[in-house]
Amino acid sequence: MKLGIGIDTGGTYTDAVIYDFDASRVVASTKAPTTHENLELGIGAALDSLPRELTGRAELLSLSTTLATNACVENKGGRAKLVLVGTTERTLEWVDAYKTYGFSRDEVRAIDNKSSFDGKQTEVPDWDAFLAANADWLSDAAALAAAENNAIHNGAPCERALGDKLAGRYNIPYIAASELSGELNMMERGATALLNAKLLPVIDEFLSAINRALRARGLNIRRMIVRSDGSLMNESAARSQPVKTILSGPAASVIGAGKLAGRADSIIVDMGGTTTDISIVENSRPAMTDGIRIGGKRTQIKGVFIDTFGLGGDSRIIADESKPIITGRRVLPLSAAAVRFPRVIDELEELLSTNKRGTSPLYEFLYLVRTPANTSGYTESELELIDALKGDPVMLGSGKIDYYRLKSERLEQEGIVMRIGLTPTDIMHIKGDFDAYDRRAALLGVRWWLRALDGYDDCDEDVARFADKIYDLVKKKLYTNIVRIMLSYRYPKLFDGASDGLLRLIESSWDDRNQKGLFDTAFASSAALVGIGAPTHIFLPDVAAALSAECVIPPDAGVANAVGAVTADISAEVKLTITPNLSAEGVEGYTLYLPDGSHDFEKLSDAVERAEREARELAIAEARRHGATGELAVTVDVGARSALDRRGSTVELDTTIVARAAAEV
Repeated sequence: MKLGIGIDTGGTYTDAVIYDFDASRVVASTKAPTTHENLELGIGAALDSLPRELTGRAELLSLSTTLATNACVENKGGRAKLVLVGTTERTLEWVDAYKTYGFSRDEVRAIDNKSSFDGKQTEVPDWDAFLAANADWLSDAAALAAAENNAIHNGAPCERALGDKLAGRYNIPYIAASELSGELNMMERGATALLNAKLLPVIDEFLSAINRALRARGLNIRRMIVRSDGSLMNESAARSQPVKTILSGPAASVIGAGKLAGRADSIIVDMGGTTTDISIVENSRPAMTDGIRIGGKRTQIKGVFIDTFGLGGDSRIIADESKPIITGRRVLPLSAAAVRFPRVIDELEELLSTNKRGTSPLYEFLYLVRTPANTSGYTESELELIDALKGDPVMLGSGKIDYYRLKSERLEQEGIVMRIGLTPTDIMHIKGDFDAYDRRAALLGVRWWLRALDGYDDCDEDVARFADKIYDLVKKKLYTNIVRIMLSYRYPKLFDGASDGLLRLIESSWDDRNQKGLFDTAFASSAALVGIGAPTHIFLPDVAAALSAECVIPPDAGVANAVGAVTADISAEVKLTITPNLSAEGVEGYTLYLPDGSHDFEKLSDAVERAEREARELAIAEARRHGATGELAVTVDVGARSALDRRGSTVELDTTIVARAAAEV
């Protein structure tokens, strides 16, 4: 019996399974709370809940995580800077790069140079002068990234030269965008490299916690981690290229759901603590995307098609115009906080006894997750807040901190400070659908809102009515996003995203789903809605009914991510491009673009032969870097694009060679 361990560390829970590869089944599973302040504790608790005699026989430990996903959604991570070579600040403004690609102005510097599109002429900037002029800007960077215009054609000499200069001046990681992606758009490559730099400490903390937990239990097991495309890579690759794990947990859920549900066509709904992930399986194959978009950031990382939005058991409930709404921000549920910090109950009761009113969240708390090792980059008010939170959590309305001058946003984004508030998890406790934590704290939080919101009174009947309202808001948000995704997938040219008007129409169709009128708008799907993740069994059946769809909650759905992690395989894909050299007389040779630069050929057949050989070798090398051992299955596909000119003649555009190397773990 060949055994493997799958572990998924999510925003709320760490799931673990032992999987029998010979019988293709889960033989043991467990859950433990994710302990963000010390990930090792939650991981260790999950491992300890599995049968010791089986964990000791496991030959593989495969990991997935939503930590990078959540860091993108919540804009968390390390401090990183990006240098864009071959553009100007004016160009960045002109293309609205800061909004389009998710840059902040302080993160980016542009330096222009002369380079040709074909990669045969490149001017390397004066890096000594650039680094001297930007010394202050670089002083607080924990990592630096660079992206060069035309890098996929010229072998990225400027990226390499900057890396050499930095190695002698700064002891910080450096990320060259061309090592992560080979697509044209420099801005997207830059955004990808910058995000990779930000995620370095996130994945390092996770993998270090895994290693400590294994050492403490005497387990020496081969370790792999799920990439965004659903394949695996080893620990070394994950530490250097964490951006390729930004959809690790969601991708594992797609793989796991496919194993567990057994439906050819399905819409997979994975609701966790922080986010909900929607993916599509058609004809038993997951839909894929060429470039992941997440948290307002555009990347060139290929992955399983997953639309991620902020909705989970730990989503913050606030008021907007005296009505409750669910935000995309994660907080620690009041019910969970009361178990960890018993004083929470007393302070909530004391606040309610004062008869304070209002839609300001004075009942929320802040607590210190960790003290930053280097405090030089923080303001005086931020350092004062850190000092005030050393000890028990502090209620915003307690008077111990000045709520109206509070500036905790950056500390919360960097994971130094965490907020405690009312969430759907708390409402599940009130309705009796979940009982892991302290229901009293949840009830006290609801009572704060009953006193503040229009149309509610502080009574048992309105507690139930408020809870029903929050449940309906969760279902409505699920329904709205599922329909939005279905329309974008089915009609990509018509619905690239969704306008405010369309979203309002979708929301209205939910509100009016039980009413019949002269003209009705109804959305439906023949695909099954497959629910995985702990809360989906509560909310998904009603959403499926509104879409006239089958609802499937498979066995072991609650640990599908961990199942997907341990059943994924290793693969690597490389794409090379050949372009014709056009002139007034026609085609005068061909250019093949390789990682070391451009290569010219007189005949297309010679270029294709070289490209097939290079692509095969590059794919094998990449798979080996990901941790593949033994025999690899390699496929090479050649595709040509052409078009008709206005005279009806065929014009060659380019030829692509795609090599894929795959192996079982």
